[in-house]
Amino acid sequence: RKISDDVKRAAIRLYEHNLLNLQDILDCCGFSQRTWYRVLRLWRDTGDVTNHPRGVRGRVRRLEREDIEYLLELVHDNPDYFLDELVSLARTNRFISIHFTTVFNELERAGMSRKKLKRIASERNEELRAAFVARMSQYDATEIGFIDEVSKDERTLGRHYG
Repeated sequence: RKISDDVKRAAIRLYEHNLLNLQDILDCCGFSQRTWYRVLRLWRDTGDVTNHPRGVRGRVRRLEREDIEYLLELVHDNPDYFLDELVSLARTNRFISIHFTTVFNELERAGMSRKKLKRIASERNEELRAAFVARMSQYDATEIGFIDEVSKDERTLGRHYG
């Protein structure tokens, strides 16, 4: 649980001015002895009861914001890119050398957990769709055949998305 800074400061004042003994302060404020000594040491070392982290948290990012935006734009324009193709484009056009796992991690952080190989549904043209349905309705179901021409290259055994 979070103990407010005001309660910590009040407990330190009571202790430093010898207004209450330590056990009464701990009982009154609900501190454990371990928490008390940690707060007291922090107060004596820094003059504050809260530990403020310094510097940037986490590891250093390999890509700048502009590089990530470039990758997102590439994926939006052509969702069929493979990770190694994105790495090659980044090397050629942005002059950065990165590993494909870095590209994957940054795309995942940007909310693309999977590259789905399809265009966004909002890009559909309803008028063209209605015209197609009207044109196809003149044929009997026995007169129509369908062929699936999903693109595939030597790097894939099959397509899972798209």
